[in-house]
Amino acid sequence: MWFSLSGIIISSLVPNVFTQKATDPIVDTGYAKYLGNRTFPNTVAFLGIPYAEPPLGERRFRKPLPLDTVRVSLEASGAVINATFYPAFCIQGAKGGAGSEDCLKLNIYTPADAKNGSNLPVLVYIHGGGYTFGTPANWPFDHWIRQSPNVVIVSVYYRLSSFGFLALPEFEDPQLGDFNAGFLDQTEALRWVKSHIASFGGNPNKITINGQSAGGSSVELHLIANKDAELFTGAIAQSVYRTPLPTPEQQQPLFQFYAQYAGVSALARAQDAGKFLDSTGSPYKTFHPVLDGKIFTEFPTQSITSGKFASVPLIVGSSATTNETLAIGNTIPAALMHYCPLLTAADIAILEEAYSGSDFADDLRKQTLTGDVSVRCAVSVHFTFLSHLRRSAIQRTIMATNFSDHVPAWTYRYNQRNPTDPPSYGVAHSAENWMMFLGTKLGANGTTTFTPMTPIQDAFASELIAYWLSFVRSGNPNTYKLSRSPVWPSYSAEERSRIVLQQAATLTASGSFVEEEVEPETHRCELIASQATYQQN
Repeated sequence: MWFSLSGIIISSLVPNVFTQKATDPIVDTGYAKYLGNRTFPNTVAFLGIPYAEPPLGERRFRKPLPLDTVRVSLEASGAVINATFYPAFCIQGAKGGAGSEDCLKLNIYTPADAKNGSNLPVLVYIHGGGYTFGTPANWPFDHWIRQSPNVVIVSVYYRLSSFGFLALPEFEDPQLGDFNAGFLDQTEALRWVKSHIASFGGNPNKITINGQSAGGSSVELHLIANKDAELFTGAIAQSVYRTPLPTPEQQQPLFQFYAQYAGVSALARAQDAGKFLDSTGSPYKTFHPVLDGKIFTEFPTQSITSGKFASVPLIVGSSATTNETLAIGNTIPAALMHYCPLLTAADIAILEEAYSGSDFADDLRKQTLTGDVSVRCAVSVHFTFLSHLRRSAIQRTIMATNFSDHVPAWTYRYNQRNPTDPPSYGVAHSAENWMMFLGTKLGANGTTTFTPMTPIQDAFASELIAYWLSFVRSGNPNTYKLSRSPVWPSYSAEERSRIVLQQAATLTASGSFVEEEVEPETHRCELIASQATYQQN
């Protein structure tokens, strides 16, 4: 297969500027010219395009500054900037601590014939990793463009762990720092895309945001924090990481622990959460978004169930099995209190009663309950308000002012195991990433391993990509789906249909099918949503 992972191997050998040739894939943004890497005959990857000023020195822990395009232009001095290799990734807060602070970059994937005026729909992807690790190079999009050369795809580098989400009450003074800097990085990236993606052939007025796990959580947060900013026109949230949003005061013990190590070797190494996770003295073990009273004024579930979110077409879903959980502990109370430190014994008892032991085998009850709290019930939470609009007169005012009764929305269960995982894992969290991104499996320090895929796996991946990019192109996953794929029905209170995405046994068939959401599942997630204040998500 003709594929180069966008030049990662030659990154240290290529200079930053390039002598232009007539056949080179070059984009002129108006302030700089960038040379791309032709990774397939119909695909070009422009890698490491800066979208903000480097957050160095006094800019550490602060919100990003918009890119100084005059500076970039002067530094290039008319030369073409080489964008054929991956940039340094953001410092990894777990899984090793490698990376760079100068990392506010984008990877942009375009059809080879895209140009200013092509007006192609745009997908902006926000990677996962618990807000502490991950890099866009782990999830390349060259093969997506190869399959569907009628979109532009942008993947965002944003600050992670303490560099992106350090929080202490003193940050109320903007002279000292800013809350949620990593999330603000994502927002600044969306602003840059809105302003400059036309140069790459994209349509700045047709942008879909997409993310998985912490990236899915980020999509959820953009839906509430940027609901009026007109930065995107559609959203795909995969396996949303329903992380609690503590207050800055609640994160202070974690900061104090962190500060003890910050000068030992380097800030990057001090924040390696993998080493110190249970030694912090804080119930909140990692750095991630906080309830700062400015960007986030209430918990996401509260905003969503009251209709305060961007009214855009939505796809949301998660893995199918009870094995998808991010709450760790030997018992249900231990796992839930570890994940949501404010939950009381009474709260947990209410949840345990709803997950009756007679309905689950002993080994599945804990996995199901904790998985619903940490990941899966994000699906139902996103649709709870949609359902109430159609069945409750009390919500009609909100319907008229905040949400349309006809916003198209789709939900799914992903039901294909990552074949490199032990069978006992079932369809675990992030299983779809293996299928959609060339058999990727993350390692330490920003690395990944790509496992060769079988023809049947390739066929299933093509089916997934077609659904996703059909939604990006038309706001509907069915418009440009593969002919073998079933019609994916939209979700409504009357027909709670969802698609089950799974692999077929042959190359010419689809293994996916449609099912109805069952009432007990809906009611349990409504109960979980009612505890948003104590679950802090």
